[in-house]
Amino acid sequence: MTVIAIPAACRRTPVALGVCLLSFTAFWAAQRAAHVSMIDLMVYRAEGAAVRAGGDLYALRATAAHLPTTYPPFAALLFTPLSLLDTAPLRALATMGNLALLVVFVRLSLKLVGHARVETTWWVAAAAVWCEPVWTTLRYGQINLLLAVLVLWDLTRRPAGGYDRWTGVGLGLATAVKLTPALFPVFLLATGLAARLEGGRGGPWLRHARGAAVTFAGATLLATAVLPYDSWRFWTDMVFRASRVGHAEDTANQALRGLLARFLHTPDPGVLWAACAALVAVLGLAVAVRAELRGRRAWAVCACAVTALLISPVSWTHHWVWCVPLVLLLWTRGRRGAALGTLLLFCSYAPWWVPHGTGRPELHLTGAELTLSAVYAGAGALFLALARTSLPRGGGEVRVRP
Repeated sequence: MTVIAIPAACRRTPVALGVCLLSFTAFWAAQRAAHVSMIDLMVYRAEGAAVRAGGDLYALRATAAHLPTTYPPFAALLFTPLSLLDTAPLRALATMGNLALLVVFVRLSLKLVGHARVETTWWVAAAAVWCEPVWTTLRYGQINLLLAVLVLWDLTRRPAGGYDRWTGVGLGLATAVKLTPALFPVFLLATGLAARLEGGRGGPWLRHARGAAVTFAGATLLATAVLPYDSWRFWTDMVFRASRVGHAEDTANQALRGLLARFLHTPDPGVLWAACAALVAVLGLAVAVRAELRGRRAWAVCACAVTALLISPVSWTHHWVWCVPLVLLLWTRGRRGAALGTLLLFCSYAPWWVPHGTGRPELHLTGAELTLSAVYAGAGALFLALARTSLPRGGGEVRVRP
């Protein structure tokens, strides 16, 4: 009798898949038990309806919370099909879609850090769905995972020659939907220029940045052609009104602006925030560019993502889904203590432990409450410092990735 040996990896993968499906099922049940509103999804649906009806997009106030439209007009065009569905099936489809995107996001994150085992994708996704940024993304019906997938898909591709017609498309589309990912094309541009200054070839990075810019411009021009009035209002007025998104001091705002607002007990940190954001942008981009030039793309991408989250006027806790590749990067690079600490922090829901809600209590936090309200931003700053010390020192060698 011939005995066919089944590789261990083939035996482990179905187990990992089963655990992941069980975790997702428990997650779905928990969200239903919590009666989540998926309020942001309802705003997207209202935006799509406004586009179909020819309404004033930026005069819209959606849901019982009277939430405004905050994304560029191109996003509203993409949301138009949502208005064709009733609320119940829309929520179910959005949850299933986000769970599928989580699996893709984990897979791309593992690809970024150089880990190829398929079963690991299922194990990590089974755990990641319970971390606060992912939980809250699905709770609100947010698009963070979609944007992160577009960014990572673009930055982990290896086309022949380092460039093809799709290079930059993911970054350009993500930026056209929401402006926070715009720092990634800036990072590519800065890397290309720095490579030339160091005597290397900056072409691959410059072409990548150009592809992102062309895609962004194309999407934005399409939105302008369809929604000229709304496009004019957004790009000349609404884009400068950070206060429309929400109160700066909200504990959910884990950007530098939120941290400063809470620590200074002021609803508007003003010039101080602008100065701090500019400094962090320069330092964070310097870390990302240096990592990329030394062939450490995983460090570069994560450093760029963290920098973008820190300098944005508002980075809600659910924007920090980038904690997933951060933890994987730290773990695979032997920083096990830092990886576990980061994982526990983002699974702790710590920002929600402090007083929040009506009455703007975040303006009156003290002591431990202030610390808890800054944990994500603090973890991001510590990651940038760790990334800086983890890179090889000296040397002018520029390693152009194919």
